Amino acid sequence: MFTDKSRYAKVPTVDTINSRGEPVQALSLRLLPDTAGDPETVQSGDRLDLIAYARYNDGTRFWHIPDANTALDSRTLVATVGDTLNVPRT
Repeated sequence: MFTDKSRYAKVPTVDTINSRGEPVQALSLRLLPDTAGDPETVQSGDRLDLIAYARYNDGTRFWHIPDANTALDSRTLVATVGDTLNVPRT
């Protein structure tokens, strides 16, 4: 269902009932990993995929950055120039 690089690749599914009473499969709660990283100052024009490409040579790994910062809305991480965010080492 998800690619191997997806943050949801190894998250188990559960059977549940939706708001209309229909059976559906849903993802279990995904616990955020404890992630070591390095602080990085947000620059004008930064995007998480560009930061991931610069760090990992793989822009699809952008989701590691919000996980390391426990961001609910990843857009806030690069919204303000001069803010600091944590970029994981792995």
